[in-house]
Formats: sequence, structure tokens, C-alpha cells
Amino acid sequence: MDGARSVNGTRGRTPAKGEKLADWADGRLGLYGLAKANMRKVFPDHWSFMLGEVCLYSFLVIILTGIYLTLFFEPSGVEVVYNGSYEPLNGIVMTRAFESTLDISFDVRGGLLIRQIHHWAALVFVTGMLVHMMRVFFTGAFRKPREVNWVFGWTLLMLGILTGLTGYSLPDDLLSGTGIRFAQGAILSVPIIGTYLSFFLFDGEFPGHDIIPRLFPIHVLLLPGIMLGLVVAHLILVFYHKHTQYPGPGRDEKTVVGMPFLPVYTAKAGGFFFLVFGVLALMGGLAQINPVWAFGPYRPDLVTTGAQPDWYLGFSEGLIRVMPGWEISAWGHTLVLGVLIPFSLFPLILLALGVYPFVEAWITGDKREHHILDRPRNVPVRTGLGVAWLSLYVVLLIGGGNDIVATHLHLSINAITWFVRVSFFVVPVLAFLVTKRICLGLQRRDRDKVLHGRETGVIKRLPHGEYVEVHEPLAQEQLHTLTQHEQNPPYEIGPLVDRNGVRRPVTVSQRVRARLAYVMFGPQTRIAKPTAEEYRQLTSGDHH
Repeated sequence: MDGARSVNGTRGRTPAKGEKLADWADGRLGLYGLAKANMRKVFPDHWSFMLGEVCLYSFLVIILTGIYLTLFFEPSGVEVVYNGSYEPLNGIVMTRAFESTLDISFDVRGGLLIRQIHHWAALVFVTGMLVHMMRVFFTGAFRKPREVNWVFGWTLLMLGILTGLTGYSLPDDLLSGTGIRFAQGAILSVPIIGTYLSFFLFDGEFPGHDIIPRLFPIHVLLLPGIMLGLVVAHLILVFYHKHTQYPGPGRDEKTVVGMPFLPVYTAKAGGFFFLVFGVLALMGGLAQINPVWAFGPYRPDLVTTGAQPDWYLGFSEGLIRVMPGWEISAWGHTLVLGVLIPFSLFPLILLALGVYPFVEAWITGDKREHHILDRPRNVPVRTGLGVAWLSLYVVLLIGGGNDIVATHLHLSINAITWFVRVSFFVVPVLAFLVTKRICLGLQRRDRDKVLHGRETGVIKRLPHGEYVEVHEPLAQEQLHTLTQHEQNPPYEIGPLVDRNGVRRPVTVSQRVRARLAYVMFGPQTRIAKPTAEEYRQLTSGDHH
């Protein structure tokens, strides 16, 4: 038959133009087979997985609002005399960058709203990344095969902090200028090359006229471009490796329980994007942030009262504020330890988070793939280390705002500084010990629940007069969740002498690994799971 074809099981119908285009594309790109293989991929569902989506959607909002702001912002260090809509600053000398920021805020339609949405989205983006990484850390989602994805996420966090710093500095107001001055002082503390780096960055003495034009392309092109590539790579690996899932019935290392990517997951993701966008728009419209007109233009001889960076850089400033002003003079040069040591500790503290998955993999020697998440209580040392890291972050955040804390709580700034200095060493240790003890207590409770069931609150009197509480046996689903985790013995060196009496060579690396394995995964870090025999013995008779 002329012109007759079989389309979707129907003969004799001429395909529409859209179908012809789809057939043409599928014949050359294989789109149908690719979509059929991947669009029905199953993704598990849990509220904590939305943390990563918050990061993604806030990043999209940052890009959209940033494009709008770029159309009106002029990154110029040329000085002008302001004569605009904000009358209190009329006649004041300022850079063109600060003047254009005022124009965006007061003259561009919707400019102030977009500026504030952009700033709030940046804060939410970094917050979401940190919380998302902590969720991944506490549940062990960084284990094989996701170590590379962890590095991508950690790099995104670092780049997010740098991007926030560069964008925070662009308006050239008194607050952001103080932040640039802070960064310049940290650069100068670098031995030998610090002065050269500062002159290269500022094209001469601080503040110069080129720092804003140089930061602008870094903020709007270089860093966002790298981050966009990392976000795409991160999502591709999530899609390729499948999403991790929490323990439960029917879930194992090869089986995923959840909803298909199309249409369920995409519909929920689309709705959640508009929800995040809406919340950010409300925050931008109702909650004022970074009112640059209240600070005025930057002047090297002035510092704003209560100058504070955004929260994600507060702990770096806290390191420098609480560090004693130590200096070493030798061979005609001064080494400013009071700035160099904190400036070095800042990346080291963050680096400890980035390399942890590889350290744990080396300690355990586990080369298997893991798609089932850990319950944080079942890995108390790892959980304790994460809480200790967060507690250190909070302590240094207090140090970075010691003047604000002192004025608001009517305390001595010296007392706060000494509190932070002592807490820097004490609080993380206490946080680790308390967290580990809590985790062991929760393990004991899980063991009791498996063996004795759930407390019902019903009190029963036995024939001989004893009062007991009636316990209800757990469902098989709950029993599986509480007992599915592994309790493998930690790595050990083994006997130092073989069967022939020959002493085995043991390296320092093996000794360190064995010691760390014992501390992190030894008997003192776990409460033995109830065995099937113990469960049968307790449930076979009437044990209340």
C-alpha cells in the first residue's frame, strides 16, 4: 500500500511531523532506547534527599538572578560623585561599582528584590551544601563507588565559598571593602611571596582600582562555569550509580525501592523547584539583607561597626580574631604567626572533611560497593567525628562575631575571646565523647527493642503479685531495619610470627591502620546485635 505505515500499532495512518522528527532523531541518536533504559530508573524517596535538591534549585536561582543583575552592574573602580535617588549619599565620592549597586537598588525596576533574592539564594546554597554533605557523611553515602562524587560535592562547597566571597566584595561598600582588606591581610602573612601576591592581585598598593574589575569575571564566569560543570558531573554520577537508600525490607545492595524517574520523580522535582524559588522570593521581598546604602562607600581609613562576613566565612575570621598576635622576627623579616597559622588552619579544617572517605576506606580495607546507608548510631566514631567538626565550626563562628556577642549579651569581649580559645580544644573532644555515648545508648535500646519488643505502657499484674509492663513484639519490617547492619571485625595485623617461627615484617603504616581500625570499629564502638538464637529463646515462651 502506497504511503501506508504501521505507527504505534495502527496501520494506514500517515505519521505527523512531530513523529517524523522523532523517528529521524531516534534513527541517528538512539534517543528512544536511551530514554527507555533510563527514564524509568527507580529513585528511593526520603525527606533528607531533598537537601541536595535545595542546593541545585538555589544554584539555578542564583544563575537566573545573577544574569539579571549583570545587565545593570558596572564593575568599575573609577571614582565618581553620587547624585542619585538616595539623597543621604548625594555628593559623596564613591566608585562606579558602588554607584551602580545603588542604582540597581533604587532605580532599576525590581532591582532590590532581585539583589536580595540573589544574596539569600547564595546563603541557602552554601547552607544546603553543608547540610547535604553532613547527611552524606553521617550515613556513609560517600563509600564506594561514590568517593569521586564526594570530591565533586566538596569542591562545589569550596567554590561556593569563594564565589560568595567574590560576589560579596563586588558592591564596594564599607562592609565588603573591610572583607577585602581582611583577605589582603591574610595574603600578606604568607612568607616570602605574600607581598608579591598582594601586589599582583591589587595591581599595586591596596586598595587600588583594579580589584573590582578583576573579581567580576571570576564571580560571573570562571567560578560559576566550573561549578556548573561539577553540578552536571555530580548529577550524572548520581544517575549512574543509582541513589543510596535507607535500610528496610526489600532493600539491598542490588535492589532499589522507590518511584520511577518519569513521571513521578520529575513531577515532584518540578514542584519542589517552584517551592524553593517561592520561599527565596519571599525571603528577598520580606527580609532585608546587605543594605549597602546604610554602610556607605568603602574608604581604607574606615571600618564598619560590627563588621561581619556571611556565615560561611565567619569561622575563618574567628580563627584570626582569637589567635594571639604572635610574631617572629628573623633576618630582617617578620613572620606574623597570628595571621599565618589561622590562614593555614582554615583550608586544613575543610580538607579534613574532603579526604575522610579515603581515610576510612584505607582503614577498613572494604572494597565492596555500598548502596545501603548506615544508621549514624551504628557507626558512633564516625558520627562523633562529624559532630566534633560541626562543634568546632560553631565555636569559631562565635569567635568571628565576638564583638556582636559582646554587645548584644553585655559580656566582656576578652572573656568571649578566651572562651573561644579554650573551647577550640575542649568542645570538639566533649562533643565527640558525648555523641559516641549517645550512639552506644541508642544501640542498646535497639537491641532491647528487638529482644523484648516495644513498650506499650500497659501494666499487668501476674498471679504471684508481680507487676510487669506488657511489651508488644516488633513487626518483621522493624526487626529487619534494626538488625540489617553488619558488624565486621576491624582490621588486624595478625600474628607477628608465622608457623615456622619467622617474624613477619610489619610496616608502620600497618600498625597505624590496625590501631585506627580498633579505635573506630573495635568492640568498644558497638553493642552486639541479638542473634537469632537469643531472639528465639526470649520469644518462644511467655516473657511478658
